[in-house]
Amino acid sequence: MMMEGASNGGMLYHEVQESKLCAVHCVNTVLQGPFFSEFDLAALASDLDCKERQMMMMPAHSSAAGDLFSHNVSLDGDFSIQVLQKALEVWDLQVIPLDSPVAEPAQIDPELENAFICHLQDHWFCIRKVNGEWYNFDSLYAAPQHLSKFYLAAYLDSLKGFGWSIFLVRGNFPTEFPISSESNGFGQWLSPEDAERITKSCNAVQQAPQQQRTVERQQHSNPFLSREEAEMFSDMEDEDLKAAIAASLMDSTPTMTNFAEASTPQNNDKQKSIQVETIEASVPPSSDESNKHVEATEAGSLPNDRNNQQVSSSLGGGNSQSGIQNKENTP
Repeated sequence: MMMEGASNGGMLYHEVQESKLCAVHCVNTVLQGPFFSEFDLAALASDLDCKERQMMMMPAHSSAAGDLFSHNVSLDGDFSIQVLQKALEVWDLQVIPLDSPVAEPAQIDPELENAFICHLQDHWFCIRKVNGEWYNFDSLYAAPQHLSKFYLAAYLDSLKGFGWSIFLVRGNFPTEFPISSESNGFGQWLSPEDAERITKSCNAVQQAPQQQRTVERQQHSNPFLSREEAEMFSDMEDEDLKAAIAASLMDSTPTMTNFAEASTPQNNDKQKSIQVETIEASVPPSSDESNKHVEATEAGSLPNDRNNQQVSSSLGGGNSQSGIQNKENTP
């Protein structure tokens, strides 16, 4: 049965990068205490080299130049995965590749595990669950960074996507380490609150150059602004930009809906018929149509002439009637 992880009074043990001793930092953060030094890992690497030479039927201490090369430790202090495995085996812990069949449950639900080791090129770091919470103990960070349970699986997947080799660590982890004991010089004990505060401080320092460039642009555009005023305008610009983005997203929703409705086949047919009618109405009539229009106008004028004759006959009385009869009797 696996232990939940080291408690150490709720403290987190973290080591900051020293030279190229990231393998040492990785092993100690898995164990949550300064259990190993670089000399301890170097001794394990030497033992592995001797065993490898014996298996290859070579003298254990060969003086040939090519035989001095070690596959387990580099000249700058980097160690192989076999050395990390041997170090953790001292504490009855197993290191298993995450892509192996044995580690399949961890691939599905990594939150149920306790520790992962990540390796790419010459860098090692540990992702560890301490007191029920996950942390990234990368020695390149000033403090361990908290990882949510939901983000853990996505983070491991992203590491695999970038070519990292990931190993699962299983076994009975040490539950306590005397915090008052001597440290190895680059380890520190932090409360979760201190780790969060340091992380936020480091993030603020990283964002400071960008803020500085924004303030300098403000002062350059208006040299009469003081630094405090430039910072105020910079903050206002950031808020205005966020508000503008939010407003544009809200405005784009009905626009995209109307556009989608207008792009349906039915609406397209309606638009085409309206356009055809508009074009027909705007085209001048042809000569045949003009003649028809003239004939219709002349035909419409005949009833008007008859009406005029009737009106004139009613006004002229009998004279007009006799005049009409005379006209009819004339050959």
